[in-house]
Amino acid sequence: QVQLVESGGGLVQAGDSLRLSCVGPGRMFVDYSMAWFRQDHGKEKAREFVGGINRSGGGIKYGDSISGRFSISRDNAKNTMYLQMNNLEPEDTASYYCAARLGGLASRDDSAYRYWGQGTQVTVSS
Repeated sequence: QVQLVESGGGLVQAGDSLRLSCVGPGRMFVDYSMAWFRQDHGKEKAREFVGGINRSGGGIKYGDSISGRFSISRDNAKNTMYLQMNNLEPEDTASYYCAARLGGLASRDDSAYRYWGQGTQVTVSS
């Protein structure tokens, strides 16, 4: 069983920044392509692709609604993926989930990912 643990969420004001972290499965972390998704459960919105990154740290892609305020990265030596979020807006309020798939390339499709974290809540007040 692959465990993913997110952290770094919280309650912030519009314009603030947050950095989310996702710690993955030890020595095998480098075998997984990774992604961030988000879902605003309060508005019953579908899960949205935020960004993805390949095993080596390349092939970075972002969701269509991500305007350049977010940056995804990973440190394989620390088994950790990051999501730097700047100039946060109330519309960014959601639970943020990291996801992993063995090998391959990062995908925008959430069904491509077998492993998921529990999520970390980000709430942005206006």
